[in-house]
Amino acid sequence: MKIYVSHSNQLDYENDLYIPIRQSRLNSEHKFVLPHEGGQNINSKEEIKSSDLFIAEVSFPSTGSGIEIGWAESFGIPLLFIYKKGNKVPGSLKFLSGEFLEYENSDDFIEKITNYLENIS
Repeated sequence: MKIYVSHSNQLDYENDLYIPIRQSRLNSEHKFVLPHEGGQNINSKEEIKSSDLFIAEVSFPSTGSGIEIGWAESFGIPLLFIYKKGNKVPGSLKFLSGEFLEYENSDDFIEKITNYLENIS
């Protein structure tokens, strides 16, 4: 499964998302598109269009992530919204058809994503 991961630049995405994903077994089971990994310059719209799942880390507001969420929804890509415990989810997201998962730390994030993927397979 190809999974695009969107996030705010306010998040420490390298340590909170990218490293845990790359070090997990999920990395060998799925293709993750991590848009800011290694300073790469990707065509996000095309990557999203060809994805099977769109994960949006929504602990912090982000215009760029909001645009990507809109693209994913318009392409009919399933949406999964994740957020760190203690953060408020933007109310506008509740109008989109997606699931919400709250996590406590990187290990919990990986465990919840693993469970989610196992349940949709």
